Amino acid sequence: MAAGYCALALVCSPIASAVDWNQWRGPSRDGQVPKSKWPSSLGETVLKQSWRIELSPSYSGPIVAGERVFTTETVDKETETVRALDRKTGKELWKQSWAGSMSMPFFAKANGDWIRATPTCDGDSLYVAGIRDVLVCLNAATGEVRWRVDFVEEFKAAVPAFGFVSSPLVDDGAVYVQAGGAVVKLAKTTGKVLWRALDDGGGMGGSAFSSPIIAELRGVRQMVVQTREKLAGLSLADGKVLWEQPVEAFRGMNILTPVISGNSIFTSTYGGQTLLYDITSSEGSFKSNTLWSLNAQGYMCSPVVVDGVAYEHLKNQRVMAVDLKTGKELWTTDKSYGKYWSLVANNDHILALDQRGSLHLIKANPAKYEEIDQRKISDKETWAHLAVSGSEIFIRELNALTAWRWSE
Repeated sequence: MAAGYCALALVCSPIASAVDWNQWRGPSRDGQVPKSKWPSSLGETVLKQSWRIELSPSYSGPIVAGERVFTTETVDKETETVRALDRKTGKELWKQSWAGSMSMPFFAKANGDWIRATPTCDGDSLYVAGIRDVLVCLNAATGEVRWRVDFVEEFKAAVPAFGFVSSPLVDDGAVYVQAGGAVVKLAKTTGKVLWRALDDGGGMGGSAFSSPIIAELRGVRQMVVQTREKLAGLSLADGKVLWEQPVEAFRGMNILTPVISGNSIFTSTYGGQTLLYDITSSEGSFKSNTLWSLNAQGYMCSPVVVDGVAYEHLKNQRVMAVDLKTGKELWTTDKSYGKYWSLVANNDHILALDQRGSLHLIKANPAKYEEIDQRKISDKETWAHLAVSGSEIFIRELNALTAWRWSE
């Protein structure tokens, strides 16, 4: 999937060292952590809280880079704030703020009007997506603003109705985002727009939720994006559309980040289906083909894949395992597990944090749903994606950030 990079000490790196969680869904952007042995319990003698700090609300997942943890918040419904914290103690190292807020429409209103996208750290810079379609680059060591791009102003686009939700991706001197009603590549040192692709005019149609990934498909490294209406592969050099595939979704609710498996792409949508697309290539021309589909609807939760099996939390709040090769549904739970899960996989174990404040330790078992342990760790909602870094787990509650250490 995502390309490798060299880790830089203490601050951050694009693919990160073995213990960094420096971007959306972790070092390889697929919910996987470097393989190590996890304890077989979430008990109080095994998983212990290291520190906790109170914050204003946010849906952004925390990221971890070297000795620092970065988190965001929306203060007093009018200001977006980024904080850098000492990893060991939670002590604030710096904070940076700017004006930024908006009111959510429809059913999203119940889930709050605060910042949503998870930041990314690339070596010495932190890239933060503000809810009003702005991207801010900060010095990761000091919090100083290096540059800022307002996509509404840049492209004369409307403010996306659900805000800037897609998390930025850094690769080889560039930052990629779904913003301004399109997919955009910017120079990471200056914020200069290098290309813009899949422009759909912005506004509601441009409010892309899914986050971009990079994959090598049929020998060609490319950007894979899921917009509100389609799945597509783009040339990293110039944004040329290499292939595209319409993806059905209710009101364009293509939210989860797809997962790459070989030359195939696994995805699922609210109001659509769960699907596997195969990308083929002939004489430099790419094509997308549907290998199989299931009448199961994903929603907000990005799946993880372990040994050819995808584990997915569904819109109906059940959990499903599906064989990627055959498309066979291996099992679906009878029990409901809340509205949202963030998933992290390590070998044949999966950590799942639901929005009700419960952490689940699960065996990746193709034969049945097998929960090893479960623990209530917060009385508040936990919609943000959890971060796992070495033996530490960082959990963003609605109004706090907690650090936990796992040992036996």
